[in-house]
Amino acid sequence: MALQKMKKGRRVSPFFVPYLRTMDRHVLIAPPLFVRIIDRLAHQLLEDPDFDRLALVGIQPRGGLLAQRIAARLNRLHPDYPVPCGALDVTFHRDDFRRKDHPLAPSENDMPFLVEDRRVILVDDVLYTGRTVRAAMEALLSFGRPASVQLLVLIDRRFHRELPIEPQFVGLTVDSIDAQFVRVHWSEDGSADEVELLHAKPL
Repeated sequence: MALQKMKKGRRVSPFFVPYLRTMDRHVLIAPPLFVRIIDRLAHQLLEDPDFDRLALVGIQPRGGLLAQRIAARLNRLHPDYPVPCGALDVTFHRDDFRRKDHPLAPSENDMPFLVEDRRVILVDDVLYTGRTVRAAMEALLSFGRPASVQLLVLIDRRFHRELPIEPQFVGLTVDSIDAQFVRVHWSEDGSADEVELLHAKPL
């Protein structure tokens, strides 16, 4: 897709591409903007007055990747206080896990620290109904009682909430219809860092 195409005599910025589209998708976040959003979220967390008590916990699987990215950026910005970073599987804490038609494939828990009395930032890639976050809050209590819990997400699909859960840190808010699907691509999976809005959920 050519990012430098002209429209009515004006150049479309490579950092703002929601309206550049193919037949079946919109690119919401291109790779250059992806990096800038990670950086912005890290700086927002760095402003916390209790930064030395902060811990990141990614909701597996995709939230774990995002948490690692942000933790790495924080540790470069403030190397004197390395931020603990874990990854939490919530498969058996979901309220719909018995309704699945296929065998469950839980991810690995990677929690090398207790969350007791810490300011925990739960991290996920896309916030949709809120049910995954509810399950994560329940699973988190197995590792201690945090002083507080806040939510950070890369994408907030704000019009589809089923539970009263709202993020405190947001990369991008997306207004979409229920039939659409937001997919986050990660360079760790062999593709470019990118977020796209599909017009139908992929099979």
